[in-house]
Amino acid sequence: MTIRASGLSAARVMSLFPAILLVGILSGACNKETETVQSEPATSSVPPIVTGDIQAGIEKHIAEQVERGNGFFTIPFEGKELKLKLVRVHVEYLASLGPEDQFACVDMASSDGQFYDIDFFLKGGRDAMTVTETTVHKLNGQPFYLWKQNEDKHWVRAPVDNASRELLGVLTGHDMFEFRYQATLPDITGPARCWLPLAGSDDFQKVTVKAIHLPAAHRVLTDTAHSNQVIFLELGPEHSGKSMEIVYDVTRFEKGAYADDPARAARHLQPERKVPSNDTIKATAEKAVEGRADDLMRARALYDHVIESMRYMKFGEGWGQGDIQYACDALTGNCTDYHAYFIGLARSLGIPARFAIGVAIPSERDDGGTDGYHCWAEFYADGKWWPIDISEADKFSALSMYFFGHHPANRFEFTHGRDLMVDPEPASGPINFLAYPLLEIGGQPKRVSTLFLFQRTGCRSCNHEVPPVR
Repeated sequence: MTIRASGLSAARVMSLFPAILLVGILSGACNKETETVQSEPATSSVPPIVTGDIQAGIEKHIAEQVERGNGFFTIPFEGKELKLKLVRVHVEYLASLGPEDQFACVDMASSDGQFYDIDFFLKGGRDAMTVTETTVHKLNGQPFYLWKQNEDKHWVRAPVDNASRELLGVLTGHDMFEFRYQATLPDITGPARCWLPLAGSDDFQKVTVKAIHLPAAHRVLTDTAHSNQVIFLELGPEHSGKSMEIVYDVTRFEKGAYADDPARAARHLQPERKVPSNDTIKATAEKAVEGRADDLMRARALYDHVIESMRYMKFGEGWGQGDIQYACDALTGNCTDYHAYFIGLARSLGIPARFAIGVAIPSERDDGGTDGYHCWAEFYADGKWWPIDISEADKFSALSMYFFGHHPANRFEFTHGRDLMVDPEPASGPINFLAYPLLEIGGQPKRVSTLFLFQRTGCRSCNHEVPPVR
């Protein structure tokens, strides 16, 4: 088995076949590096490899290595040995490269709180896979390399430094894609209720719902706090293991600063359950903006403060809830925590700020999966809303100027705002935010396996400017 740390070897090329399987894995949550792989045509004598087989193969390999490593998966990295534990397998990026060549990537966490993406290449048929290469790809969300596709349709590794905006996740102008929101219900042991986001159109996205496939009759609720549309279902044990899918056609436009009425904007000064106002938050904000005169300058100072203070890390208890107290104390988290921290700081200074959640559509490929949800924020200054994305700016410092005042076209917003209020309401009260399905069985929340897939319907290379939908 070859182990590579941080992709330091010479750039190499992957020959893709079939393209529809591989384009979806190379530059999303886990952008890949590998030796040249010549995929062979499938033959009738070799059983086809499916996603479940690859997942079983990589989980078996990791379990064996953990047993040998006294409870840890070990890998050399930058002169030391990492001791890691499995967090999750990226099911959306598992791929068969040929009859006996597979790819997998996983998230792992170290005992000191660091978060790693690890890439694996495997060889062998079903029930007989062995790992041939292991590579550290990301540390706390920051990649060591990117991938780009050449004119001959081969993917080659590209350095992060001086990479184009497209490779870093940004499309300007407009973007067009079909989007599939898919979820699979767990075992349901009694009466259950489920809430799902139903995305809609606004000035920056035109949305057509092509199909809704659900296992039970549903109602569409209106969130009275923010006017989001929410699908509601009542379920029972007979719906265990059933699938849910919503299919959209989306045209999305790059977002810059845009005007709005100050009286409407002032509504976004109100605290939320996980973003309350308190003296500590205000004191932190005042220190960060010391010497800045107007709201635009003060917002930039807060933006910089969050980037400088926080680390992108999904580890431990409490991250991912958009809890400002957690973010302020731990100074780690994911996009929800970054933006909760900024929003609370801004509001404490009288700067309206608000939250939205959806998906970042990969910019450097035209189909495949996405790395779960993504969220972003806006603040109000000088009579305009200014879009920001602090967690992405922290991952890619080259984009810190762009993400102060812009959201790229390759986004899809599901819902906006926090503490969504619907009737019927979950047992836990207003919905914190809504991206993945919210399922309650007997009043207790249960996880729902969720997958987001897209197929671009426009041309990335001719992504010219188009006026926003009105």
